[in-house]
Amino acid sequence: MPTRSLVKALRFVLGAALLTTGLTAQETIRIGEFASLTGKEATYGQTVHKGTLFAIEEANAAGGVLGRKLELITEDNQSKAGESATVVKKLISRDKVVAVLGELTSGRTLEAAPICQTARIPLISPGATNVSVTTKGNYIFRVCFIDDFQGTVMAKFASDSLKLRRIAILSSASSAQSVGLAKYFRERFTATGGTIVAEQKYGEGDKDFRAQLTAIKAAEVEGVFVPGYYAEAALISKQARDLGLTVPLLGIDGWESSELIAIGGAAVEGAYFSTHYSAENQSAGVAAFNARFRARWGHDSDALSALAYDAAMVLVDALKRAGTTESTKLRDALAATKDFAGATGRITFDAQRNPTKSAVVLTVRNGKFAFLQDVNP
Repeated sequence: MPTRSLVKALRFVLGAALLTTGLTAQETIRIGEFASLTGKEATYGQTVHKGTLFAIEEANAAGGVLGRKLELITEDNQSKAGESATVVKKLISRDKVVAVLGELTSGRTLEAAPICQTARIPLISPGATNVSVTTKGNYIFRVCFIDDFQGTVMAKFASDSLKLRRIAILSSASSAQSVGLAKYFRERFTATGGTIVAEQKYGEGDKDFRAQLTAIKAAEVEGVFVPGYYAEAALISKQARDLGLTVPLLGIDGWESSELIAIGGAAVEGAYFSTHYSAENQSAGVAAFNARFRARWGHDSDALSALAYDAAMVLVDALKRAGTTESTKLRDALAATKDFAGATGRITFDAQRNPTKSAVVLTVRNGKFAFLQDVNP
């Protein structure tokens, strides 16, 4: 039988080994992130990751959470359908994360939400605006406004600010977000006396939109609403201008990528789209956040990086208030979030775990995104 001194020695050696190999449960709090770091929407994921990583770095620099450092474990879904479910299962089962951050897009968030709900691991999306996202369960949250508001914002802008009365909608038949936005835009625009004179569809990944745009041009429209992502939006803009369709083009937050301008060039000049944030906003909170972000990354923040930062910081705040990483208590602390001062505005979750927030409208001016106006709920 070992002596008491030998037992103490063995415990010391085992403890030292655990610390050296990083196996101690108290060393870090693991947070999962899934994003489209490669593939068709890679600029989304790369921008979001910068915001998420920046938040984790700031939290750790301030002492961490609950006396522990945060460890961000990031998985790439390669912008592929179905891949989000695979990587989120890994984050939960193998990496033992206490919460999941992501995804920016609604479709990929909807893949992951049921998995997180079943595992009772909180998921916070920075930018999934489809209305159905948080209906997947009480562990699902987001820090962005939702599509019924965004569709209404653009319909109101088209009617009130641009004075348009005849509009066409060109939406993606394979995107739940695009279908929803088309519906909300149509309802609000027609309710104000406007007319949707043409509706056309395309599929994700399509390259040729000339047939749809030719039909739209024949309808003698005053504007075209394109609720889709930047890759298709840029090509649609170029082909519209090539066909002599010179009316205003209107989009959504999915347009906000440097690639919209890189691909679209002069064709996207004067286009308008709604989004969640602008670094040009003169509020003290935005200016302070943007200055810190620029110092870290060498360029200004945008809506995607700011939303990702807020999603991570809302989680940090909830961990502190929960006083534990236990999933039920963490979920309850998240649900109780009220008046949290984020980079994109103050965040209070409603009963459906959605925030009530304002939107901004940007335009493309001289090859850059320019702030145009705030739109409140």
